[in-house]
Amino acid sequence: MPLRLSQVDELIRPDHFYLAEGDECYFIGEYSARQGYAYSATNQLIFNLKKKPHLRGTPQWPHKLEAIRTAARQFAKCISAEWLHKATLVPMPPSRVKGDPGYDDRVYRILREIGTLLDGNVDVRELLIQNESIEPFHERGGGRRPTPEEIAENYHLDDTLRNPPPSIIGIFDDVLTTGSHFKGAKLVLEDAFPGTRIVGVFLARRVPETVDVEDLFMNLDG
Repeated sequence: MPLRLSQVDELIRPDHFYLAEGDECYFIGEYSARQGYAYSATNQLIFNLKKKPHLRGTPQWPHKLEAIRTAARQFAKCISAEWLHKATLVPMPPSRVKGDPGYDDRVYRILREIGTLLDGNVDVRELLIQNESIEPFHERGGGRRPTPEEIAENYHLDDTLRNPPPSIIGIFDDVLTTGSHFKGAKLVLEDAFPGTRIVGVFLARRVPETVDVEDLFMNLDG
């Protein structure tokens, strides 16, 4: 994976439908959907991170734990320690709520691991709490994606973690897809902390599927 952050700019922003010009988002690698875990180092890392909680105690679980540590090291290498020390790091809420058998706090654990790498001097706060569990879109078999406003309605702020007010907020997640969850989270945090700079930080962005030129011409010939 690259050892630097890239910013989502006007050239690639159309790949992430809900992002607008004023949204500040960064990513490290690129994830290719439907290409399998062996397609790239980024794909392998994402596949291991997303291993389900029911695999705990099986031979697959150590791969998830190592992926969490690897992701933390990648973030720590690509983001300056100065920024990590001054920002409030907020994990994107998982699709399942606490207490649900499918609850997966991998992003929160990545941020805690970053704190360990930086001697604990990192402000990690689970500011956003999801009200109800939802099925991840890719597991629903199609249908309409929720809008950022609908996603925001299913979040609430943990008021016990409001203080001290953040000077800058980094919303962290593993993969940037349409940007709807980032926008939903940003809506809630902007309402709670007006005027605070809010950025999205992702381990990878999903790249659109590409068409092989030779396959295209074969189809035309057919």
